[in-house]
Amino acid sequence: MTRPLSSSLKNNKTIRILLDAENRGYGIVAPIAYNIEHIIAFTRAAEAKRSPLIIQFFPWAITFSDGLLIHAGAHAAKNASVPIAIHLDHAQDEALIRHAADTLPFDSIMVDMSHHEKEDNLALTKELVAYCHERGIATEAEPGRIEGGEDGVADTSALDLGGVMTTREDVEDFVATGVDTLAPAFGNVHGKYGPKGPCLDWERLEFVRTLTKGRVRIAVHGTNDFSEELMRKCIKGGVSKVNINKSALEGYLEHRREWATKLPLTRLMEEGVELVVKAMERQMDICWSSGKA
Repeated sequence: MTRPLSSSLKNNKTIRILLDAENRGYGIVAPIAYNIEHIIAFTRAAEAKRSPLIIQFFPWAITFSDGLLIHAGAHAAKNASVPIAIHLDHAQDEALIRHAADTLPFDSIMVDMSHHEKEDNLALTKELVAYCHERGIATEAEPGRIEGGEDGVADTSALDLGGVMTTREDVEDFVATGVDTLAPAFGNVHGKYGPKGPCLDWERLEFVRTLTKGRVRIAVHGTNDFSEELMRKCIKGGVSKVNINKSALEGYLEHRREWATKLPLTRLMEEGVELVVKAMERQMDICWSSGKA
């Protein structure tokens, strides 16, 4: 049973997008944007595929651009012909979360206190979830700790923190914080997988789904190297938000490495955008979101 929404969240775009995905059995592709080209490409792909979308930014985008990239993403979302939400991913600094909630046009924020011990994690998550909700912003949290890091997210190994798989107790404890989406740790990692590739604990994902009982949405992080089959198995297992990074931007980055000194900048940008559009369209097909807007 879906948990009743507070009046401040009834029109929240992230919640509306993810609820529809959960109810209709598809996944929302949620890529990370690092620049204006990515924002343009993600939006074009969503409109071409008639797919809802969540554009994500790491906190780096706020500090690097003084929030300008976030405003650009929100402008693109507002003017798009399909539903697009703007999300702050892996926000690990309390002051930055409050700043983002107060001054920037986010629809949702991931309150990532997973670098703290569990008791502090829960207390800070509850406090910051309430802060965001008061401002009409939906929230996401990480029960347990997903191992690894990505460009823009600190690597847990660099912080002397190992991965911690989500437990049954974690699920209930984090739902009790009032958070809207859970990103469980069930064998998924940020960044590169080892030689064996992803080894996911499907029973763990199933008990997350069973215990939440529709009270929150479920997100999957660390999808680098996921096959089409794995992506779809996650969605069938209750995931409605699918975080991606490498699968959206790998071709773009390879193109830049090969052609940065050989092409005019305008052409380099245009071709890079088109590569991201094609990659995103494929991910939307894989996640069954094409045609759902």
